[in-house]
Amino acid sequence: MTFKDYITLLASDYTLQTITLGTAILGAICGMLGSFAVLRKQSLLGDAISHASLPGIAIAFLLTGSKDTNVLLLGALISGLLGAFWIRGIVKKTHLKTDTALGLILSVFFGFGMLLLTYIQKQPNANQAGLDKFLFGQAATLLVEDVWLMAAVTGICLVVLLLFWKEFKLLLFDEDYTKTLGFNTKFIDILITSFIVVAIVLGLQTVGVVLMSAMLLAPAAAARQWTNSLGVMLLLAAAFGIASGVIGTGISASQSNLSTGPVIVLVAGTFVLFSFIFSPSRGILFRQLRLGSSRRDLALHKTLSFMFEIAKTHEDKSHPHAVQILNNFQGYTIKTLKKLEAKDYITINGKMWSMTKKGYAAAGNLYNQNLKDE
Repeated sequence: MTFKDYITLLASDYTLQTITLGTAILGAICGMLGSFAVLRKQSLLGDAISHASLPGIAIAFLLTGSKDTNVLLLGALISGLLGAFWIRGIVKKTHLKTDTALGLILSVFFGFGMLLLTYIQKQPNANQAGLDKFLFGQAATLLVEDVWLMAAVTGICLVVLLLFWKEFKLLLFDEDYTKTLGFNTKFIDILITSFIVVAIVLGLQTVGVVLMSAMLLAPAAAARQWTNSLGVMLLLAAAFGIASGVIGTGISASQSNLSTGPVIVLVAGTFVLFSFIFSPSRGILFRQLRLGSSRRDLALHKTLSFMFEIAKTHEDKSHPHAVQILNNFQGYTIKTLKKLEAKDYITINGKMWSMTKKGYAAAGNLYNQNLKDE
């Protein structure tokens, strides 16, 4: 199927419309809430919570015998919240660091979940088939009711973000100052964590336990490269998340034997890679260009300062000197001399150079600045 065929199918296929809308909404909420995890340096939180939700899915099935998505996701929510608050409790009540607590909860809960799934699969009835879809996700199982649930949760998140915007910003960048202002930091922290858990649980059906952390973090990581503003970052992260969901669904639908969840994550990873390279402020490409420019400017200033040291020994500052005396100076190159001449800092006559008044003044400023720095 070509991309044009996919667009035509999207306009007419109700199921594909539902899946595309669901993945777009999931990308938006994951992008927004993932930004808080990235800025709080809790990038592994999404991975830990997504893995911690697996036992809840298995226990919900064992207790009810039902594979109803809402029942299983409720179990995942309870298990995920339990894992999140255990992480918080370990960090607050012990001397263990956050990364240790995250790794501990992730491995213990996931191991317990896999144990329960193995036990369920060995039961004599056939009703347990399909539970493993929560490991890697299965977007094709999204129903309209699931999309409405995602939309409702996203709307609630937006309302809460607007209501507690100032508190969230303060807590992200200076928790101690937030306390001095009288805000309940514990409540704000629990609120952020709870919404992150909800977003992860909503994405389990689409992306799965294993890949959900990437869906949460990739759009936020990409957005962080483009801005220093929290508001702009949240909008960009939501946009990257939506684009990842829509494009990933389109690629999966247009090609056979491609799972939607992994494709969405790969698209999100492509946005991260693009941002790491081409972001004007933090991108590798522009950083190297700025570094090269700085090195060239430094070579220019070093050569000009060296010339200044020579020229100031003469009463006539425009006294000509042989280019040959620069041969043993590391900053000297013919290209550097041409740049200095283009800036009207020096004049070159054959193999002789002399400083202009403009160049002598510029070099004097550099010399005085170096004295101040010392």
